Amino acid sequence: MKTKKLTFERPIIRKISIGISSKFGTKTEFEPITHIDNIPVKELVREYGSPLFVISEKTIRETFAEAKRAFETRYPKVQFAWSYKTNYLNAVCNIFHQEGSWAEVVSGFEYEKAILNGVPGNKIIFNGPYKSESDLITAIDNGSYIHIDHFDELFTLLEIADKHKKKPKVAIRVNMDTGIYPIWDRFGFNYENGEAWEALNRIMLSKKLSLVGIHTHIGTFILSPSAYAIAASKLADLAVSLKRKFNHSIGYIDIGGGFSSKNTLKGSYLTGTDVSPSFDDFAEAITSALINSQIEPSNLPVLILETGRALIDDAGSLIGTVVANKKLSDGRNATILDIGVNILFTSFWYEHKITPAQDFSHHYENTVLYGPLCMNIDQLRESVSLPPLKKGDNVVISRIGAYNMTQWMQFITLRPRVVLISTKGDVYVIRQSETTKMINSIESVPEHLKLKK
Repeated sequence: MKTKKLTFERPIIRKISIGISSKFGTKTEFEPITHIDNIPVKELVREYGSPLFVISEKTIRETFAEAKRAFETRYPKVQFAWSYKTNYLNAVCNIFHQEGSWAEVVSGFEYEKAILNGVPGNKIIFNGPYKSESDLITAIDNGSYIHIDHFDELFTLLEIADKHKKKPKVAIRVNMDTGIYPIWDRFGFNYENGEAWEALNRIMLSKKLSLVGIHTHIGTFILSPSAYAIAASKLADLAVSLKRKFNHSIGYIDIGGGFSSKNTLKGSYLTGTDVSPSFDDFAEAITSALINSQIEPSNLPVLILETGRALIDDAGSLIGTVVANKKLSDGRNATILDIGVNILFTSFWYEHKITPAQDFSHHYENTVLYGPLCMNIDQLRESVSLPPLKKGDNVVISRIGAYNMTQWMQFITLRPRVVLISTKGDVYVIRQSETTKMINSIESVPEHLKLKK
């Protein structure tokens, strides 16, 4: 009987170092990720290639249900609005719309995607520092909610309202000190210096705009629920002042997004799974602030949430393949993957969890993880403990659902396929891989520059 030859593993001598214990204990081994939603990783690579983005519909729906439960059990009027900039693949957006989310967009491009996805105009929130006049007119005609970012936009809306004899539905974006630094004062009207209150007064006195809400977005990857409590309290104070001065009740308070996911930030001592607040933590802080404010209980505004990252990060995985191993001049081990920073943009600020997709040795080495780009910055992890990987092995990078499929770049390499695993276990290609023909189709070469054949 012929026995299978075992794969050779070179001997490794390394110093045993468990590091400093935290309250969560010491480093533990992890298991390989051989399947995603019961589909073998190797099978996905054979069928759809590598690298490959994989989205789990099941994880999206389960995460959304958890967030919805956290808020709706604490506050009577809650509406989610899916943040298109976080991941605007149509299949992903439509899952959130099926779950009841509106669309939150920050450009004319995203607005058009929402309309083409079948979202009614009166269920679209239009944010962002730049909206062209034609974008504003389209949003007004569709009955969308326009969040005013600055006085120039306010004056433009007043001119449009005069010219077109329509009354746009508007809110203002407010920036404020919530104890999170730096303060995001680039966007919206400041609370502390009175600018926000002045904007509200101008809107009310003009009688040309319909003031329906107040909005804030205090930052990104926020780890402090108490900051949201401060934000909600300040927006509630503005709502109460409007009621007192103008006898006007707003329809909603939009607390924006920014909730952290379970990813680990670069430089963090503990992992994201240990330090990131839960949806219950955020919901408790926000809803308590609104309920305990001076807003009339009989006329509570709708609470709108533009949560993006925390709803989609866990649902995304990126499968890659080892293309080479080498030793650096200082003796460090280096592994090169077919995944570059051009398609994993968030590797610049996250220590993504990277796991072998096949059984591995319990020996491990500190490894520098590079991508395939001919750029020195193409480094996925500066140092990560991994077992020895050989050319052709696969890895799975977890929690990459947010921003990577909107901030990715067609740089040096073409962008790969994206597949969705449905709740029934079916695999669908929801974005085809790019080809050179696709890239060339939007270019043109003047006749005098064409090479003679």
